[in-house]
Amino acid sequence: MTQALYRRYRPVTFADVIGQDHVTTPLANALAAKRTNHAYLFSGPRGCGKTTSARILARCLNCEQGPTPDPCGVCQSCVDLGPAGGGSLDVIEIDAASHGGVDDARDLRERAHFAPASSRYKVYIIDEAHMVSKEGFNALLKLVEEPPDHVTFVFATTEPDKVIATIRSRTHHYPFRLVPPAQLQAHLASVCEQEKVPVDPAVLSLVVRAGRGSVRDSLSVLDQLLAGAGKDGLTYEGAARLLGYTPANLVDDTMSAFAAGDGAAVFTVVDSVVEAGHDPRRFAEDLLERLRDLIIIQAVPDSAGSILSHLPADELDRMRQQAAHFGPAELSRAADVVNAGLTEMRGATAPRLQLELICARVLLPGADTPERGVAARLDRLERRLAIANEPTVAPADAPSDRRTAGARPVGGTVRPEPTTAPTAEPASRAAGDRPSTPDETPLASPAQVDAQSEALPGPAPAADPAPGSAGASSGGIDLITLRRHWPDVLAALAKLKRSTWTLVSVNSQVRGVDGDQLTMGFTTKGLRDTFAGASQHQDYLREALIQVLGVEWKIEAIVDPSSGGTALAGAAPAAGPARQDEPVRPSAREQAMAVAAAEAQVADEPPGPADLPSADDPDADDSGLSSHELLERELGAKVIGEYDAS
Repeated sequence: MTQALYRRYRPVTFADVIGQDHVTTPLANALAAKRTNHAYLFSGPRGCGKTTSARILARCLNCEQGPTPDPCGVCQSCVDLGPAGGGSLDVIEIDAASHGGVDDARDLRERAHFAPASSRYKVYIIDEAHMVSKEGFNALLKLVEEPPDHVTFVFATTEPDKVIATIRSRTHHYPFRLVPPAQLQAHLASVCEQEKVPVDPAVLSLVVRAGRGSVRDSLSVLDQLLAGAGKDGLTYEGAARLLGYTPANLVDDTMSAFAAGDGAAVFTVVDSVVEAGHDPRRFAEDLLERLRDLIIIQAVPDSAGSILSHLPADELDRMRQQAAHFGPAELSRAADVVNAGLTEMRGATAPRLQLELICARVLLPGADTPERGVAARLDRLERRLAIANEPTVAPADAPSDRRTAGARPVGGTVRPEPTTAPTAEPASRAAGDRPSTPDETPLASPAQVDAQSEALPGPAPAADPAPGSAGASSGGIDLITLRRHWPDVLAALAKLKRSTWTLVSVNSQVRGVDGDQLTMGFTTKGLRDTFAGASQHQDYLREALIQVLGVEWKIEAIVDPSSGGTALAGAAPAAGPARQDEPVRPSAREQAMAVAAAEAQVADEPPGPADLPSADDPDADDSGLSSHELLERELGAKVIGEYDAS
C-alpha cells in the first residue's frame, strides 16, 4: 500500500507551506526574535495547512538549534517530528471532536504541569477546537491564561467564532486562507514531475477546481487520478469523466446556441448531458462559471489572461470569440437566471426539468422582468444596428457621392434609401390582381431603382465594383449572427410577401453561409422547386435580408429532409390531425399573429387588430404549395395519378 500524496508531500518547514505567507512570515520572525507566545489560534478552511503549521511550529520550538525558524532536521526532536518520524511524547495532538468534554479538559490540565520528557517545550495541538464544549473551555481557561513556562497551546479550527471569547483573547490569532489557483496549480505540476507521470495541463485546472483552494483536497483528487492513469498519463477526457465535469465541447455548444437564440440546439445539448449520465446540477454550475468567465473577458479584455490564468490559452481564445456574440446586459442577465435556477435545483426531484426551464428563461429575455429583459433586448438591437451600419470599403478610384453617406451598405454595392414616394406596381403582376397593401410591399424592379436614383439630386451614383472584388462579401456576418437575427428576417419577409414567409418559415431552414451565398434547405423537392422556380420568392427573401442585415446574398435552395422549419416562437400548431411523418405546422393566420407579436415585443407594445391579416385576405391562404402537396398536407391524401379530362 502506497502512502497518500498529501502525507508524502506534507511540508516540513515554513518555507514549504504554499499560499500562507501572511502567516508563516510573522511566525518565522517571532521565532527568530525569540518572541513566541504561549497560545496560538490557527483558523481557516480545511486542508489549507493549519495542523501542518502547528507541527512545524512544534518542530521549530524543540529543535536543538532553536527556537529557530529553520529546524536542522538532524536532531532527535526534528527526526521524531519529521514525515518519517514516529512522533514525540512532548507533542500531543488531541482531536476535540471526540475529546472535547469537561473530563478531557481536566485530564489535560493535570498532565500539563509535568515537565517535558526530552524536549524544550510540551506542545498541545488541539484540532477541531470549535468542538470543545463550553464547560471544557471553561475548565481550560485558567491553564491557557497562566500556563507553565514549558507549555505551548495551538488551537486549530475551521470556525473560530465558536471558540469562546475568553480563550480567543488569550491567544495570537493567525487566519489561514485558501490557496490561490495559480500557486496550487504550480504545486500540483511539481508533484506530477516528481511522480514522473505525464499530465495534460488542462487536467490540473480541473483538479484545482475540484480542490476548491484546499491543498489536501487537491492532492487527494490528484492521487485518485494518478492511481487510475494509463500509459498515456492523465488525459482531460478521463479526468472530466471521473470527476463528473461536463466536457468543454458541450458547454461551448450551449453558449453558441444561446448566442444564436437556437432553442433546438440548446435542448439537444441538455438531452446529450442527461443521456451521457452527467449531473444536471453540475452542468448548471459549469454554465454559470462559463458565464462568469465571459463577463470578465468582456469587462477587462486586456487583463483577462492574468485573471483567468488557470485556463489554457486555446480555451481563452475560444471564450473571447464567444464573448463577442453577447452584450454585457445579456451575460449579466443569463448569469442571474442560472444562479437563481441553481438555488431552485437544490433538493429538486426533477433536476433535468429545472435545467430545461433555466435554459428556456435564458432564451427568452422578453419574458423576464422589465429591467433585465429590456436591457438584454437593447444589446441585441445595438449589435444589429452595428452590423447594418458597418462601413464598406469602396475602391480607391471610385468617385465620391454625397448621397452614399446615408445609404445602407449592401454587399459591395450601395443601395439608396427608399423614398416616401409611392412605388409603381411591378409589370409582372397580372391585370386582375388586387393592388398591393402596406403589409405586402412589392419588390422594385431594376428600372424603378434606376428611376429613383435619377430623381435624387446630386451627381451620378458610383459604379458597382467588378465581379470577384473584395466588396462582394457577407459583410462579416457569420452563421451564428444570421441565426440570431433570423426571426427579424422572417418578420420583414412577412411584410413583403406572406406566401413566401409561409414557405420559408415552415418548410425550410438555414443550412449555411459561405461568403456571399446563403444555403436554404427545404423538406421536399417540390417545395425546393416552388421556391427556386419562376416565382419571386427568392427576390422577396433577398430583400428581407437587405432590410434587416444590409447584405445582398445569392440564395441556393437544396433538398434537406432534416430541415424542420424555422417558424417564430409563439406560433400555435394548426388545428386538426396530422400525419405521423409530417410535423404539425401553424396556419397562415396564426403565423401572421406570431409575427405581429414578435414585432410588438421589440416595440414593447401589444399587437393591435390592424397588425393582423384579415380572415378573407387571399394571401393568407397562399402557402406556395402545389396542388398535390396541398392535398397531402391538409387531407393526408396520396396522389396516385391525375385524370386528364381532355
